Order: sequence, then structure tokens, then C-alpha cells
Amino acid sequence: MKPRLVFRWKEYLLDAVVWSFAVPVAAAVRLDFDTSTIARGAVVITVLTALVLQAVLGWMLALYKYRHPYGSRHEAQSLLLVVVAVGTTLAGFRLLVPASDGFPRSVPLIAMLLGFVMMAGIRLLHRVALEREFRPGDEAAPTLVYGAGHLGQHVVQLMNRDRFSPYRPVGLIDDDPKKRNLHLNGIPVLGGLEDLTDVAKAAEAEVLVFAIARADADLLRVVSDFADSAGLRLLVLPTLSDILEGKARLGDLRDVSIEDLIGRHPVDTEVESIASFVTDRRVLVTGAGGSIGSELCRQLLRFSPAELIMLDRDETGLQGVQISISGHGLLDTNEVVLADIRDADTIERIFMDRSPDVVFHAAALKHLPMLEQYPHEAWQTNVQGTINVLNAARSAGVATFVNISTDKAANPTSVLGFSKRLGERLTAWFGHETNCNFLSVRFGNVIGSRGSMLPTFTAQIEAGGPVTVTHPDVTRYFMTIPEACQLVIQAGAIGGPGEVLILDMGEPVRILDVAERMIARSGQDVKIVITGLRHGEKLHEELVGVGEAEERPIHPKISHTAVPPLSPLDLPEDAWIGQSIDEVDAMDLASGREQKL
Repeated sequence: MKPRLVFRWKEYLLDAVVWSFAVPVAAAVRLDFDTSTIARGAVVITVLTALVLQAVLGWMLALYKYRHPYGSRHEAQSLLLVVVAVGTTLAGFRLLVPASDGFPRSVPLIAMLLGFVMMAGIRLLHRVALEREFRPGDEAAPTLVYGAGHLGQHVVQLMNRDRFSPYRPVGLIDDDPKKRNLHLNGIPVLGGLEDLTDVAKAAEAEVLVFAIARADADLLRVVSDFADSAGLRLLVLPTLSDILEGKARLGDLRDVSIEDLIGRHPVDTEVESIASFVTDRRVLVTGAGGSIGSELCRQLLRFSPAELIMLDRDETGLQGVQISISGHGLLDTNEVVLADIRDADTIERIFMDRSPDVVFHAAALKHLPMLEQYPHEAWQTNVQGTINVLNAARSAGVATFVNISTDKAANPTSVLGFSKRLGERLTAWFGHETNCNFLSVRFGNVIGSRGSMLPTFTAQIEAGGPVTVTHPDVTRYFMTIPEACQLVIQAGAIGGPGEVLILDMGEPVRILDVAERMIARSGQDVKIVITGLRHGEKLHEELVGVGEAEERPIHPKISHTAVPPLSPLDLPEDAWIGQSIDEVDAMDLASGREQKL
């Protein structure tokens, strides 16, 4: 059923009154206010013509069709078009009739300008009154907004348009000296970050909203420290990925989390290049039930693969990722595959049956101290399991193979690091052998993965402590799982055969600082115990190994390097099983020297 169109009579009548006033006033102005000489008949005819034209053109150009809110910017554009059209039409009619001293030809143009100013003024007054009516009351928390850009302006508008908003903007904070006299929607810039404490006291502010669109964790930590010093509650906006996935709206505010403070890294992805190797292709993800694998599956679906095959040996993990993707965990479709990458025959059969075009290999053992105790398990999964997947991928004609690695593979000192280093080198060998895009992606810690630092610290704090830190100066690289997976998929689009692509993780974070922040935010009195570095653990992780180049020819957050290829026939299994890590290390360094020569 076609909707019934309604004419905005009240708005039109106001505009009609304006024309009835503007035309005689324009004539009086043109004749130096000598009203005795005005041709009243011409004025009446012009007013009546203007009223008809305003109604007709206003309807045609949607000014009176309720297309735009009254007094909005878009409605002002329609108003300008209508008034200019009416004024020029009146001026054209005036040129067609004989000259008259009582009604000069310039009168319609003067009336047009006067009429637009008055009509726009009425709308502006209406808008100001409406905004005042909807502004939050005095019971709302006085709020400062950090960032006087487009996002800051949007945040202020959202607050001022919601009478039930719990936050009332009282000022803006911005470090740009050019904005010190700026007002956004009537809210002034009161100073920079260095002035935050004084500004907060003067404005009696209670909340600080962080409104910088593409800020990283480093800036957020600095702002958080200033907010704590000023006694302000710091709120942040949701990430772009949360908005796009429908998890949050742009106006939703939440307390800053520890994940924000150590893991925010804005990511630009080149959608076209990703779509070229994922869209309409069969994509298989190993370790699909894990933290990285499950997020990869969710993000890959955005690019409309022909088929997404999720493989894992953990049936509970597969059920979780299926629920997040399909809305059910019935585990009765062939999109979920229960298999262990240690089983070469099974993996080979799956690859030959499903014929994937693209493979993301995320299955791995990752806990460093556990693998120090059981190095053979690392060999079975991280090395031999990777070989099984690589062999199956080669047999099935896979075009793109992305091996998920770790920063511990750069200058490795642990069983985990050496096993992942061998995975990189094996992938490089298969890349050169097949001349296909078999590559590795290396990055540091991801936030929120199972068994990682933040959940462990949270559990320790909730239990009353102590929180255990291995060394007071130990640092690690951090990135959120969604941001890391975005770059992993991007790397798959731009990497070449045998390459290792290294993700930019930002600056390393001191673990003791993280523990102290989490304890402070919990409000509990929890002790921190220094336990000492574990066997094989580094004080500071590295993303780039000795002798490795670091070039960024394509993407600003992805470096390209190379590792010595290693044939599966040359694997040092005897040395590994005997736990002679020095022997593995010596072989790795020797291979590196050979490659340089």
C-alpha cells in the first residue's frame, strides 16, 4: 500500500507570512521607505504569486513532505532551493512587464534574500528551543569530552539530544592550540590534557569521555592516567568492529577496560585484496575452536567464502564457534570437522574430500611452561602436525596457506619458540616447493585468549591474590584478538611464497604495570608476588629475529621477512626427543648463515 503524503501546512503558513512581510518591506527598502510611491497592486500580485510558487515548489522539492526534520541542515538546503527558485521566478516575471517606478525590478531579489533569512531564522529558533527542551537535566553527571573533532562533536550532540542521558557535557578537552576558542554545539574547549585536573575542578566534572576516533592503546593509557589524577571516571566508545557487528551503537559508552589500555591498535584493511582470495573460495581453518581460530572464522564469513570448513579436535570448541556463527550448536553439519592434525591419514583424507582453496592453520599447543615439561607434545602437534597439514594442503592443491606463528619464534629460547620456528621454516619450504602462497604470520600475545595473562590475573584478583608476575621488568606485546585476526587475513592477501609476515604490535607493555592497573581498578588490596622467569622464558619478546629484514612494501602494519626453508626430511627429531635444544638452535643458526651466503 502506497503511503499517504501529508502536506506541512503549519510550516507553509509560517513561510507564507514571511513572504507577505518580505515583499512589501523589500519594496519599501528599494524606494527609501517612501511608502506613498509603492505600487500596492504590484505588491499584492507578487505576494500572491510567491505564495503559490512557495507551495508548489516546496511540495516538488520535498520541503513540505516531512522528508527532513524541521530546522535540520538537510531541510535548510531544501529551503534554500525553494526560496531561490521562487525569487528568481518572481524576478523573471517582473522583467516581462513594463517598468514601474512604484515596483522596481530588484524588489523580488531583495525579498528573496530577506525571506530566506527570516525563514531560516524561524527554523533556527525552533531548533534551539527543541534542543534546550531535550538537554539532560542537572541530575546528569557533568562530563568532559576528550577530543574536539568530528567524533567529539557527535558525542556532545548525542548527549544534548537525550533528556534522559546520564551524562551532561560541560566542556571539551583538546591538545590542539588552534581549538582553544572553539565551541561545539555550545560547549567550549576548556584546555588541553595537561589542564585536565584544573578544568575538572572548575567545571565540577565527574566523567571524562574519550572521543578520539583512531587512537591506540598508548594514548589511551596516557589519558587514563590523567583521568585518574583528576578523579574522573573514564569512558570510551565501542570499537568500529563492535559497531559493524551490531554489538554496540556509536553512542554507547562504557568504562575503559584493561583490554583497551594495552591492546587497542587501529587497523586498516584493504577489503578488495582480501575479497580476491577469500570470496567464493572454499576456506578451511584448523584450530577453529580456539581463540584465534574462532575469530578468524567469524571474520572470514564477512567476505562470503563459498564454504567455511572449521576443523578442530575439541568438540566443545567447535560447538562454541558454531553457536557464534550459525546461532546453534547442533554439530550436525559438515561445516564442523572433528579431527586431530597429528593424524596424517585423516587430515589427508579430509583435504582431498573437501578440496579447500585457502587454509588458515591456527591449531597449536601454546603454553610455554607446559611444553618445557613435555617437549615431545610440542613436536607432535606444532611440528609434525604442521607437516601433516602442509602435506595435505599440497596434495589438495591449496592456493593460499597461512600458518599462524608467534613472536617466540624470533630468536627462540623455549620449546614453544623452537617448535613454532620450525613451523615457519617448514611452511617456507613448502611455499618454495609449490610456488604457491604458503606463508607464516608472526605476532605476539592476544588479549583474552584461554589461559592468557588477563583472565589469569582476573581470577587471582577475584580469589584475593596474590597476583603472580615473573619479573618486575618483563614486557610483552599485546593486541586484541579481532585486530590480530584482521591483520592475519590481510597478510594472507599480500604475502608471497615462503614469506613470514610480522604484525605491528605497537610498543611492548610492562606486565607489572598491567597487574597494578587491574588491582587498582578492582578496588581490592591484593599483593603482587614476583616468581622469577620460567625456564625458556624471555624478559623481553622480539618480533624480528637476528639477521631478518623488516620491510613494509604493501601494508603499513605488516612487515615482510624470510626464514631459511627446511625440508621435512631434514627435521632433527632425534635431537628434539632427546631435548637437546642447543642442537636444534645450532642447526637453525647454521641454516640462517647458509641462506645469507
